[in-house]
Amino acid sequence: QVQLVESGGGLVQAGGSLRLSCAASGRTFSSYTMGWFRQAPGKEREFVAAITGSGRNTYYTDSVKGRVTISRDNARNTVYLQVNSLKPEDTAVYYCAASFHTITTISGSYDYWGQGTQVTVSS
Repeated sequence: QVQLVESGGGLVQAGGSLRLSCAASGRTFSSYTMGWFRQAPGKEREFVAAITGSGRNTYYTDSVKGRVTISRDNARNTVYLQVNSLKPEDTAVYYCAASFHTITTISGSYDYWGQGTQVTVSS
């Protein structure tokens, strides 16, 4: 069982930056692919980024490439999402998730989810 707790969300002006964190419980954190998803009001949850257990491989959805960096610190059981040049359309609840599978964009492939952290970008 893995428990995930996100933090770092908040209200930020367009053009600003945020770093989201996701702290995981458990002793096998480095075994999991970690992903970030987001869900805007009235929309389906969408994939943002993922990183393999070792941290060597990452993958991003096209809409955030160049603005978002996913990273992890396995010694701290934590995964991060740095989001720069924030836009109002980035407003959403951001979720981290853990998967036993190789890197994947499919939410159904993730086995554990955090409760989410709200990011609101004002124009």
